[in-house]
Amino acid sequence: MFKKILFATTASPNCDIAAKVAFDMQRKWEAKLIVIHVFGVHRSNYTPFDMDSRTGKNKVPDEEYAALVIEEMKSIYAEELEHTANIVLEAKVGRPDKEILRKAHKEDVDLIIMGVHTREEGVGPLRFRSMVGNTMQRVAKSARCPVIIISRPCTTGGKLVSNIVFGTGFSKASDSAFLFAYKLAKEVGAKLNFFHALNIYYGEAGRVRQQAKIEEMIKDAREKIEKRYISQLDGFDNYGIEVWEGIPYVEILKFAREKNCDLIVLAHHAKIIESSLASFGSTIEQVVLRATQLVASVNRPDRGAEM
Repeated sequence: MFKKILFATTASPNCDIAAKVAFDMQRKWEAKLIVIHVFGVHRSNYTPFDMDSRTGKNKVPDEEYAALVIEEMKSIYAEELEHTANIVLEAKVGRPDKEILRKAHKEDVDLIIMGVHTREEGVGPLRFRSMVGNTMQRVAKSARCPVIIISRPCTTGGKLVSNIVFGTGFSKASDSAFLFAYKLAKEVGAKLNFFHALNIYYGEAGRVRQQAKIEEMIKDAREKIEKRYISQLDGFDNYGIEVWEGIPYVEILKFAREKNCDLIVLAHHAKIIESSLASFGSTIEQVVLRATQLVASVNRPDRGAEM
């Protein structure tokens, strides 16, 4: 299913969890794994620089410096590199999100894997902070393939995906996320949980809908799932349907924890699909920050439809 995987790393301990997932998935799918580290640019004048950890002085990274960083990456990932030759390491300067997307497009990758962290801007070398939240959001927004984001230690690694939860908001973007979740579940023999979190609050803060209305909306949501997704399963019967009421990101996390899911698949944005307009939806953003599962953000149907 995955022939080429791009792993975007800061080459620092912040990405250790994401690195494990990336290498696990590389072995699972026997895929080509491209490991890329991008030096950031100074915010005020957009000139590339990096801080030398020995002298504490800024220096402009050149080809020689990039080669040293690659050697450092070889040391960091020595164990993984020892067991496979199908891994490519690359270090370059530029705006991280643009370089990651450019590389993903050039290599026509099937999947991007990223870590996310929130190191303060004043701490440590810039290259150890280049993969911050904004980079992750921009990549997820514009990527033509699914993006798996890891922010906390996962319940399982990338080798084992046996229980997937697909959270839907019944948008066009959710349709793309469904294609990815369904084809992955079918490929690995995982259970696919269709989940919709019904927001029962409306109007004034704290105002809750009447119970009869909530039950009607739950029934409607189940019928939508049946018509929109179940009708496309083509004999695949390892699935479940759940509709819970409450705050969407809270209910998704509770459901994933209760059902021991190891992957959460969500649309990048619940309402719009155009990457030039979409921003990281609050639901997936909150899920990414809190989940102990892998979280896949799917923005476009391009790759999902082909898998």
